[in-house]
Amino acid sequence: MREIVLDTETTGFEPESGDRIVEIGAIELINHVRTGKEYHQYINPERSMPAGAFEVHGLGDDFLKDYPVFKQIGQAFIDFIGDAKLVIHNAAFDMKFLNAELKWMGLPVMHMNRAVDTLAIARAKFPGSPASLDALCRRFGIDNAARVKHGALLDSEILAEVYLELIGGRQPTMSLVSQSSGGEVNASGTWTPRPRPAPLPSRVTEAEGKAHAAFIEALGDGALWKTGG
Repeated sequence: MREIVLDTETTGFEPESGDRIVEIGAIELINHVRTGKEYHQYINPERSMPAGAFEVHGLGDDFLKDYPVFKQIGQAFIDFIGDAKLVIHNAAFDMKFLNAELKWMGLPVMHMNRAVDTLAIARAKFPGSPASLDALCRRFGIDNAARVKHGALLDSEILAEVYLELIGGRQPTMSLVSQSSGGEVNASGTWTPRPRPAPLPSRVTEAEGKAHAAFIEALGDGALWKTGG
């Protein structure tokens, strides 16, 4: 099962009001395990930046002017994500911006059912508790000390750890078990062993078998092994 953990940074909150994506970070999971493949791109928003918009990024107002615009990188982004599920924190926000950019390029937009919203999962699992990415890091003991300033790729890496905890802890990474071991990974990413094609031969020697039978016989008719009680 292939999933893409994804985060975007934007100039504001509403693409229809002129706000644009300025950064995309995404990492690939196969059966809930990071593969090392990732996508990271800064994007020229083709607009002046609101005052202080990049303070959380630690970037100056001119930082993005030499980067490509979205229409130059949109197809490469689509190629990277393929048809994988998209794991996003507050998915409605990122999907709104991604679909606006795709629409402006004349490309098909993505349906919301493609997104796995970790914010919704957290709220359902811990009703009434804070569900921000930072709050979930504190809950699960995930080190996010590097998250002094926001960044799409860093947030994707942190979100991947949070996601694994939300779906049942870090045990899903046990799917790292080699395929040569005879195991199978089902659609949910759970590894199970295949049935052994032939039973293992007994390691009990003939002499050991006779000694064990004699021992049981010596216990008498009231022995647990004979009564089944």
